[in-house]
Amino acid sequence: MTKEIDPATVTDGFHLVVDALKLNGIDTIYGVAGIPITDLARLAHAEGLKYIGFRHEQAAGNAAAIAGYLTQKPGICLTVSAPGFLNGMLALANATTNCFPMILISGSSNRAIVDLEQGDYEELDQLNAARPYAKAAYRVNNPEDIGTGIARAIHAALSGRPGGVYLDLTADVLSAVIERQAAANSLVKVIDPAPRQIPAPESITRALDLLAEAQRPLIILGKGAAYAQADAAIRGFIETTGIPFLPMSMAKGLLPDNHPQSAASARSLAIGQADVVMLIGARLNWLLSHGKGKTWSPSTRFVQVDISPTEIDSNRPIAAPVIGDIASVMAAFAAALKPGRIKPNTAWVDALSATKQKNAERMAQRLNADPSPMNFSSALRAVRNALANRPDVYIVNEGANTLDFARNIIDMYQPRQRLDSGTWGIMGVGMGYAIAAAVVSGKPVVAIEGDSAFGFSGMEIETICRYRLPVITLVFNNNGIYRGDTDGKSPSPTGFVTNARYDKLIEAFGGAGYHVTDTPSLTKALSDALEAAKPALINVVIDPSAGTESGHIQNLNPKRAVAH
Repeated sequence: MTKEIDPATVTDGFHLVVDALKLNGIDTIYGVAGIPITDLARLAHAEGLKYIGFRHEQAAGNAAAIAGYLTQKPGICLTVSAPGFLNGMLALANATTNCFPMILISGSSNRAIVDLEQGDYEELDQLNAARPYAKAAYRVNNPEDIGTGIARAIHAALSGRPGGVYLDLTADVLSAVIERQAAANSLVKVIDPAPRQIPAPESITRALDLLAEAQRPLIILGKGAAYAQADAAIRGFIETTGIPFLPMSMAKGLLPDNHPQSAASARSLAIGQADVVMLIGARLNWLLSHGKGKTWSPSTRFVQVDISPTEIDSNRPIAAPVIGDIASVMAAFAAALKPGRIKPNTAWVDALSATKQKNAERMAQRLNADPSPMNFSSALRAVRNALANRPDVYIVNEGANTLDFARNIIDMYQPRQRLDSGTWGIMGVGMGYAIAAAVVSGKPVVAIEGDSAFGFSGMEIETICRYRLPVITLVFNNNGIYRGDTDGKSPSPTGFVTNARYDKLIEAFGGAGYHVTDTPSLTKALSDALEAAKPALINVVIDPSAGTESGHIQNLNPKRAVAH
C-alpha cells in the first residue's frame, strides 16, 4: 500500500527549485514546456514567477542570455531533456562566448539507465555534453542539494567574467519528496555573487603614465563596458581626458553617437594611426582584426581593462594591463587622474574631425538617394526618421547587410539599447533578444532583421503576440541570403521565394502587418506601429540586387581557387 503524502509536512523537488529561484531574486523564466519539466513551469507560473513560453528552445535561451546582459542577474532558460536541451545549447554557448550571465536548466532522464546506455526516453549524458560550451556545469541528484546547485550556478554565471552555466535536474530529483523543514534549511541565499575586483594601484599608475605620453590616443568601448553599468564613470573619464572614443556595436549609446569625441565615422583612421589604444571591456578578437594586419600600426601600444587576466596578451602584447571589474577600475582612474595631465594632440583631434566630416557628407549622399525599389541605405534612412524622437526604443539588429548598414546609420543615445549578433556574429538571436528586451524594460523594441536572419526564429512572432509585447519587427526582404535571385531560373543556394509576404505571418496571430515598398510608407508604418505599441511586422521590400556577399566581412568567406 502506498503511503499517503501529507503536503503540510513534506514538499518536493519542483517546489524547491521555485523556492530557491525566488529566494535569489529570480523573477522570470524563459522556456519551452514538456517532459519532465512541465509541472515545474506550471508551478513557477502559479507561484508568481513570470514564465514566457517560447516555440523553440534556442530562442528561449537567447532571451535568457540577453536578459542577463541587461539586468546583471542570470537569465533563466528552462528546457526539456535531450533534444530540447540540445536546442538550448547554442544559446548557452553564445552566452558564454559573449559573457552574458545565463543559466540553462534542463530536466534529464534516469541516471542509472543513461549511464548504462540502456535506451531511456530522450537519453543523453547532458552534463558532459554541456561542459565544453559552458562556463560551468552541475547536476543535482538529491533534492536537498537543489538549493546548493542553484546557488553555485548563480555564482558561476555572475562572478568574474560572466557566462553561461548549465544545471541538470533529473526527473527523479524533481519528483523526490523531502520534509518541509529539511527543504527550507537546504535553501541558499547567494551573498555578493559578483564581488568587486579592485585593480592593483600600480596598474592604474602605469596605464595613466602611458596615456599621458600618447599623442594620438584612442579609447575603444566594448559591450563589457556597457554590461558594467558604470556609465557615468566611463563618460566622465572620456570627457575629462578628451580622448576620442570608438564604440563597438553593443557599446553604442554609452556615450551618444553624436558626441563630439566619437570617432565611429573615422574608424579606419582612428585605429590605423592611434599610438596608444585603451580597451575598456573590449577584446582584440576578429571584430578588431585581432589587433594585427593592415588595420593596425605595429607600433601601437595598448592599455587593456578587463576582469580576466587570461585575456591579456591574447593577440597583441599589452603594455598596461589593468585587471579588475570595470566599475572599480574607472573609479580608481578617476581618483588618480590629475586635471590636464592627459591631453590628445590637437592635430590628431583635428584629423579625426576632418575625416568624420568627409565621411558624414559621403554618407548623407547615400542616404538622401531615393531609389525604387528601396536599398538598405534608403530604407534605413526612413527607419531613422521614424526613430528620431524615440530614444526610449530598444534596437535589435541581425543579418549580414542589414546588420552592417543599420549599425552605421541608426544612432544610439542610451546605453544597452542596441542588441545584435555580438562576438560570434550569430544569426537567429533576433526574436529572443527582442522578447527579452520588451519583458525586462517594458519599452518598445524594434527588431531590424534581414530576411534570412528572421527565418531562424521567426515563429516567435506568435510568442510576441501571445504576450502582447510592444515588439515591431522589420524584415528587410530582398528575397535571399545577401541578395535575391534575379535570373528567373531555379532557386540558387542563397535564394528565397520571391515577393514573400512576411507581414501575413503576424496577421495570422492577431498582430498588425504592414507591406511597404517606398520610404514614406516605411516611415509612416513604423511611426504608426510605435504609437500603437502592439505587436507588428513590417515587410520592407528591398531591391533583390541590393546587398553584397557576406556583407562587410567578405574577407572571411573563402572563395574557390579553381573555376570549372
